Amino acid sequence: MKRIALLGATGSIGRQALEIIEAHPQLELCAAASGSQDVAGLAPVTQVGGDLTELLERAKPDLVLNAVVGFAGLPATIWALEHGVELALANKESLVAAGDLALGARERGGGLLIPVDSEHSGAFQCLEGRPIDQVDSLVLTASGGPFRGRTRPELEDVTPAQALAHPTWNMGPKITVDSATLANKGLELIEAHFLFRLPYDRIEVVVHPSSTVHAVVRFRDGAALAHLGYPDMRMPISYALTYPERAATPVPPLDLSSGVTLEFHAPDLETFPLLTLARRAGEQGGSYPCVFNAANEVAVAAFLEGRLPFLGIAEVVAEALDAAEGAPVGDLEELVAADTDARRHAEEALKVA
Repeated sequence: MKRIALLGATGSIGRQALEIIEAHPQLELCAAASGSQDVAGLAPVTQVGGDLTELLERAKPDLVLNAVVGFAGLPATIWALEHGVELALANKESLVAAGDLALGARERGGGLLIPVDSEHSGAFQCLEGRPIDQVDSLVLTASGGPFRGRTRPELEDVTPAQALAHPTWNMGPKITVDSATLANKGLELIEAHFLFRLPYDRIEVVVHPSSTVHAVVRFRDGAALAHLGYPDMRMPISYALTYPERAATPVPPLDLSSGVTLEFHAPDLETFPLLTLARRAGEQGGSYPCVFNAANEVAVAAFLEGRLPFLGIAEVVAEALDAAEGAPVGDLEELVAADTDARRHAEEALKVA
């Protein structure tokens, strides 16, 4: 029996994780947490808001599924890694904002970290058991979101409702907007750098509209392995929760005879500059990835509230990065300070956007 603490139980990932847990007799939900919605009775230990590490201390899980949205999920990630508790990570911001700190915690704790993002799960599976020095490069795929193929002038007046109409994935509002701006792929680029210890110039992003191929790993001998499947988050969630098994899920096997089209394009970096900004922040290192994440969270919230136009999201992030010092981060306290400063700069940028 594997005892699971589910953080972010009422979000898209959390709801699908509950479906997987209920269907698998070897999985037991021992704790559940939500940022704002009532989860009483969902598990023996529950919590709404507050310090998630206190919940984890009480529950003593075998595995933590961190599906919290944003920087708020970082303390739980560090706790699991420090305590050697298996971590299924859907909170990509943890590695984006605190990659070096998180990997240091994993080295000390010795726990297993399994990514839940479909792209990173696919790459993890293609890489499993293979030395990283045999890898030439990694390719992450992006659907392109609801605005794929549009130009900047065509995006000036788009609404939150239009940005939330994702063509292939059913996700929460923040990550859906990030997909529309390609910021999500920028976050995943930085996350992949820390997860797989690959330099940024060996991580590529391509647009793949059908979302059938989730990741491609190229090897030094010229071969490439790809992870394929229908765009359904129950697959990577189940893989992370039942690892090293592959439990059955309701997702049907990929039907190649139905006419699967594997179409790939280079991303339009002029129309969607957040991907370029993310890569630059990652390459600069220090606190710059944290600043990118913090400013993007502020800008996306403002867009969803109708206080910022869609194209203004990238402008706010760019201004916050320009204002940041980007110094190396030594501990969690310094990281929180960098996050706070970045949010302040982003809020100031909103006033003139």
